[in-house]
Amino acid sequence: MAYKAIIAGASGLIGSKLLEILLQKAQYSEVLVLVRKELPVSHPKLVQLVINFDELDKHAAAITGHVVFSCLGTTKAQTPDKNEYRKIDHDYPVKLAQLARQNGVKHFHLISAVGANENSSNSYLKLKGEVERDVEKVGLPVLHIYRPSMLVGERKDRRIAETIINGLFKVIDPLLVGGLKKYQSIKAPQLAWAMFKKSLDNAEGTFIHTTDKIKLIK
Repeated sequence: MAYKAIIAGASGLIGSKLLEILLQKAQYSEVLVLVRKELPVSHPKLVQLVINFDELDKHAAAITGHVVFSCLGTTKAQTPDKNEYRKIDHDYPVKLAQLARQNGVKHFHLISAVGANENSSNSYLKLKGEVERDVEKVGLPVLHIYRPSMLVGERKDRRIAETIINGLFKVIDPLLVGGLKKYQSIKAPQLAWAMFKKSLDNAEGTFIHTTDKIKLIK
């Protein structure tokens, strides 16, 4: 049986890698991407829906299939307005989860961050914890939450600070052992591959994957 997948955030670091994988794999016959502007990608299985994410309800009928992958996210540098930042990191994923459940979608996969905690004093980790909490409240049959640490990959918008940090993690990663393994960096294609693999696992419940666990998914 071939499935339909939906990706929100297919132009980003993880979403773009995930899109490449899904288009190659026979398990998926259709990949719908929700985008603000059309991607320069063409494939027989690819369907692009250009939308305003503030108007997700207008596109509710399209949110069907086997799985929704929420790869949405931004940075304070890209989105300095706090309200807009929260919309992208919290409101849109939660709304997508609600529409998915409403339409009988079984799987929802959410990219969060290591240390996510709704009670954190860190505003970033607090927000990630809140979106995890609110997506879980929706009550989807299968929810996979990914909590990577530093993501390594070639971004379209090169960030100097991240380039430096990537270099540091090459030195730091081998030192992070035992319980600290979850803080190791992880390559974007490796996370995308884990998301694909877990989308084929129909065990029901909420599953949280930290970097150390993600690296074991083959």
